[in-house]
Amino acid sequence: MDFHWKSVVITGASTGIGEALAVRLAGRGAKLALAARGPQELDRVAERCRQAGGEAIAIPTDVTDPDACRRMVERAASAFGGVDCLVNNAGITTIARFEDVTDLSIFEKAMRVNYLGAVYATHFALPELRKRRGLLVAVSSLTGKFGAPTRSAYAASKHAMQGFFDTLRIELRGSGVSVLTVSPGFIATDIRARALGPDGKPLGQSPRNESQGTLSVDACAGEILRAMEHRRRDVFVPARLRVAPWLAVAAPGILDRLAVRVSRTRGE
Repeated sequence: MDFHWKSVVITGASTGIGEALAVRLAGRGAKLALAARGPQELDRVAERCRQAGGEAIAIPTDVTDPDACRRMVERAASAFGGVDCLVNNAGITTIARFEDVTDLSIFEKAMRVNYLGAVYATHFALPELRKRRGLLVAVSSLTGKFGAPTRSAYAASKHAMQGFFDTLRIELRGSGVSVLTVSPGFIATDIRARALGPDGKPLGQSPRNESQGTLSVDACAGEILRAMEHRRRDVFVPARLRVAPWLAVAAPGILDRLAVRVSRTRGE
């Protein structure tokens, strides 16, 4: 898929993976509709995209609001004549052992942003994508396929997201619309510093040593972009993580122990 002059909507575009992917797509000549809640940060990213060679508009959007998602798609389609690609990247995480949770609303918040936000945006974008035989991208997580300590709310929401897009991929067979799910591991963003803790409040700082075993956000965006260009159905980031599904089948106990070891040795 050549993104030159293609219209791409990215949620969660004001920071992290969304921002890095937007700038890379701008370098390919894409027309970008950037969505997130913070207008000032969106304007900053839009300017970066313009400097990289693409067109960009900022659309302040709360993906937990279906009407806001509808307006986001309508504005993108109006500005660029349609939508060729939707990247569902908006997300929040939670870090807490389940038995320590005192505010159960973190489960609802994770589900509304990570899962329902993607459902709403996709619902309104799909008619446009069908017209152009476009691409749907779901930025999930490795925990969308496997459990991980302290991630019960986050993993549940990403499992739901994964199941939704796996089903949609089958339903869209023959339509020309491709569905790509992305499963990143530890990426150098501030998502863990902003994670909701057991009391429902943001942690304020990451509980892990971010200098160890963390892939740069630019390298992550590069791998996602390559998968988008080739219309792949799945991509693990970094690529070495693609052994995990095979390990889950052949030796699930080992995968569980690895998850515990990573949690302990990396400060979570």
